[in-house]
Amino acid sequence: MTIKPAFLQGDNDDRNSDEIGTGIATQVRKKVKKPSLYRVLLLNDDFTPMEFVIVVLQRFFSKTSDEATQIMLHVHNNGVGQCGVYSYEIAETKVSQVMDFAQKNQHPLQCVMEKQ
Repeated sequence: MTIKPAFLQGDNDDRNSDEIGTGIATQVRKKVKKPSLYRVLLLNDDFTPMEFVIVVLQRFFSKTSDEATQIMLHVHNNGVGQCGVYSYEIAETKVSQVMDFAQKNQHPLQCVMEKQ
């Protein structure tokens, strides 16, 4: 006499034991959209000292002295310069930090963000 395990007993006793647990397991994956990126830009003005712009770039955008100088000169010569590219929340935070810092130091420096 052959004793069948409990999972084989039932209405379908004529099933072959080789067919137990066969099937296809499927998993649905949702496609995740990459977050939009935003460019943080400094705008040129005739009143903010160049040295202050360099400090801003080093302090809030982790630029080296040489990188900060290059960006500052680009802003000075072209009217606008890119500080970095970030997700929305980070870009928004950096713009706020720069604007607050400029205001506290009584400089009219403007910082904006735009979708890339």
